[in-house]
Amino acid sequence: MANPSPGFARNPGKSISVEPYPGTVTVSAGGAVVARSAQALKLSEAPYPPVLYIPFSDIDFSKLEKTAHSTHCPYKGQASYWNVAGARGDNAMWAYEAPFDEMAAIRDHGAFYPDRVTIEAG
Repeated sequence: MANPSPGFARNPGKSISVEPYPGTVTVSAGGAVVARSAQALKLSEAPYPPVLYIPFSDIDFSKLEKTAHSTHCPYKGQASYWNVAGARGDNAMWAYEAPFDEMAAIRDHGAFYPDRVTIEAG
């Protein structure tokens, strides 16, 4: 079933790019590694800084707890959030579990707030 973005329909000039990140990304909180991936994606959406999305398979979900918090992006869809053990604040990771068609590349990927966890990208 098609799930097109209403945001792109209303604003066809909007551009969001998703490309493979060429290095390894490590996310840690409270001294423990939460995620490590050589398969991350870099999402670029002006005017925001790029965001690294890590495949769910490279995230240690035993260190996360899903919360009831949710937000909506007119271009990506509904975001779910997780608390991360040792993070500096709640809802430190988010993911679009059922993104709009145009953003299907980020399905089954999570992103982390850099002010709540430590992100090392190299």
